[in-house]
Amino acid sequence: MEFCLNNRVVFTGGPGSGKTSVIEFLRQMGYANAPEVGRKVIQPQVELQGTALPWLDKVAFRDEMVLEEIYNYEKFGGTEVTFYDRSVIDSYGDSKLEHIPISDLLLEKCGELTYCRTVFIFPPWEEIYENDAERKQDFAEAIATYHEMVSAYIKFGYDLIEVPKVSVKERAQFIVSKMSDG
Repeated sequence: MEFCLNNRVVFTGGPGSGKTSVIEFLRQMGYANAPEVGRKVIQPQVELQGTALPWLDKVAFRDEMVLEEIYNYEKFGGTEVTFYDRSVIDSYGDSKLEHIPISDLLLEKCGELTYCRTVFIFPPWEEIYENDAERKQDFAEAIATYHEMVSAYIKFGYDLIEVPKVSVKERAQFIVSKMSDG
């Protein structure tokens, strides 16, 4: 399946919009995926009583996320289609949302780490939105995040395809069919 040149397919959008569930479904279908970095940063920080958490030190959290995105980019993807639960561009969008300075490293990596130019964006969906130990934002913040991600991806030259609000299986089928069209 030749969807894009580098086969790194990104899912973005606000928190709680179903990205991870669809990636898990696609993984079960045999597709490769890179892990979502937010929880990968938050969980050990909570365990170690660290401060690189979005509710304690937004800059430190963002910087850890950028490092994890770089790691994901280097470790996953390449020859086979690989789905990414967000990308380094999301760290840029989050920085804008939180009104924190954009680091030189982040700006450099947003231009350097390239993904498939077509990105799947998951719109806010209140009926499936849930908070948990790592997701503390309210739904209004999820909507604001969605809009910031749209702006960030457009700024860096990506095209967005909005994923419809249907079942996980139907969303996965929609994505695969769009990739087959490309």
